[in-house]
Amino acid sequence: MSMEPIGYIESGFKDKFGTPRQPGLVKKALAKLKIRADLQPAEALQGLEGFSHVWLIWVFHQNKVARYHAKVHPPRLGGKSMGLFATRTPHRPNPIGLSLVELVSVEKDGIVVSGADLVDGTPILDIKPYLPEVESVPDARTGWPAEVVKDPIHVEFTEKAQNLLLEWQGRNPDKSLREIIEETLKLDPRPVVYRGYEEKDSPYRSEHAVRLFDGDIHFKFESPTLVRVLDILFMHN
Repeated sequence: MSMEPIGYIESGFKDKFGTPRQPGLVKKALAKLKIRADLQPAEALQGLEGFSHVWLIWVFHQNKVARYHAKVHPPRLGGKSMGLFATRTPHRPNPIGLSLVELVSVEKDGIVVSGADLVDGTPILDIKPYLPEVESVPDARTGWPAEVVKDPIHVEFTEKAQNLLLEWQGRNPDKSLREIIEETLKLDPRPVVYRGYEEKDSPYRSEHAVRLFDGDIHFKFESPTLVRVLDILFMHN
């Protein structure tokens, strides 16, 4: 069995750290899938413009874990374990991902989507239109995720970070940078080991950084429900 990507995603999320763990959570984040020219994208995409959402089937190409583990530790469970097939962990027997994303536009060489939980360069294996009349199940049970309830996270910016954000937005008027930053940080991208140590005297209370487009967003959790953006460093500086 062998498969070749139909193309690769172009995304503002440059690293695994900070990339949303599920689709649709950062709705303002646009991504483009440029399809291989030999697949005749202008022909192959004909008719797709009539759909509002599509499924993307893709590869966890940055998954470097070779060992198989039947149980994993989902971030939302705070360290507790769960059978891997009851989760969407990237550490799977076959590193295949599935994302439902909103279709923004169909272009000659590919598609633009929003809400993709994909790191830049992710190989895409297939596109399938979303069919709500057969795929939407309003009364479906959601298992253990329905039992996980957390208080919402609030995002604040220091004066320095706010000024840098305004300058950055001025250079990128087509991107909703503040919304993307806020939606990303509200998901708490920190590894599980750093959560629960927001006290000021804790040695685990660390500064982290998420790379978005050409900027590194430096932040720190002041409490479980408050994260402060401290600085924005740009790759060209």
